[in-house]
Amino acid sequence: MRYWSVVVPGLPAQAMALYPFMLFKNSKLKLDNRLIRHEQIHFKQQLELLIVFFYILYLLNYLINLVRFRKHDKAYFQICFEKEAYQNDHDLEYMKNRKLFSWIKLI
Repeated sequence: MRYWSVVVPGLPAQAMALYPFMLFKNSKLKLDNRLIRHEQIHFKQQLELLIVFFYILYLLNYLINLVRFRKHDKAYFQICFEKEAYQNDHDLEYMKNRKLFSWIKLI
């Protein structure tokens, strides 16, 4: 999947997918294949939801989780989109075999 990579030194995460841009905290991270696969999974999720609905659902899922767990880290890792990405970013074939809306089963 094609994307534009941008280094953003103050980024609060190692990387972030904002279709069609992949933001990295530093240039070394642009070589991390697992991190790139993680962000590419987010690209697929964003495209499935016409980008804007991804961000709405992402924020809504995070806020619900924050109320449930009262901790940022726990709320973040329980976001259905993050669950899919973390569970599959090690799999070199995942993007080829991924079914549409795979994140739904992780809600």
